[in-house]
Amino acid sequence: MSASASLNNNNPSRPWPVIVTGPTGVGKSSFAVTLAECLGGEIIGADAFQIYAGLPILTAQPGPDLLGRVPHHLVGVIPLEETCDAARYAMSARRCIAEISARGRVPLLVGGTGLYLKALTHGLADLPPVDPALRAEIARMDPATALARLRESDPEAPAQIDSRNPARIRRALEIVLSTARPLAESRSTWTASAPAFRGLILHRDRDDLRQRIADNVESLFAAGVVEEVRAANNAGPTASRAIGFREIQSLLRGACTLSACKEAIITSTRRYAKRQLTWCRNQFSFPSINLSQSADPFDVAAWMEAGQPSA
Repeated sequence: MSASASLNNNNPSRPWPVIVTGPTGVGKSSFAVTLAECLGGEIIGADAFQIYAGLPILTAQPGPDLLGRVPHHLVGVIPLEETCDAARYAMSARRCIAEISARGRVPLLVGGTGLYLKALTHGLADLPPVDPALRAEIARMDPATALARLRESDPEAPAQIDSRNPARIRRALEIVLSTARPLAESRSTWTASAPAFRGLILHRDRDDLRQRIADNVESLFAAGVVEEVRAANNAGPTASRAIGFREIQSLLRGACTLSACKEAIITSTRRYAKRQLTWCRNQFSFPSINLSQSADPFDVAAWMEAGQPSA
């Protein structure tokens, strides 16, 4: 029996989608390409920043060697000046899944943006449009003020989001003020039932991941990331939140040294990786694979072929 056949649900022409997620720097891209080759699959990006065109180095998009081995979708496809959110991503990803499945191939969702994956697997609440005047008012708030207003409006909300992320704070405040309901109620359409996805959470030993992140940052600069950011003068509010973008802009303004810039990016990336892994483990019941122990995608494919259960 082929791997793609064993991943099918009740419709033998519709292979189960597979999610490959985990923290940044863990090695999802290369692992997923080999897994896709084994399963007869195609990759759909699930990264909030790799989806943009114009920042391939900064966002660590798969290189030509990986892109040439299996088809990739939703990688480098949205102009920098545009905004992409979880709803837009989920709609695009569902379309890709349908097209790939219709070809009898396995869709592999690869990336670490948990909110995008959750929106895809569980759906989003049907929220009313935000009044432009309210959005503009919130956008003018500094993060501390917005967080205080959120806490005042919904005391439980700050614990439900990444309260260190200004964009998450402002969006939560928009939802609470627009709906006049607690944030938790607006997320109530995320059901606890098992979605029709199989998946894997990739991780590494702590010291291994920390060193890989430091090495990756050095590689970014060697590959010309400073010039890439210099040229991205049309980056919109979403793309410009990619880790490293603002740090490199500070370097370009002469506000920090090269070593300080690198260290700031390493620190931010390590913190983000820790949050990603915690989020993935809390949100998905997928099996976890430690790549520091030389996990082989070929073995994983055989294991999935034998009937790895859905989450």
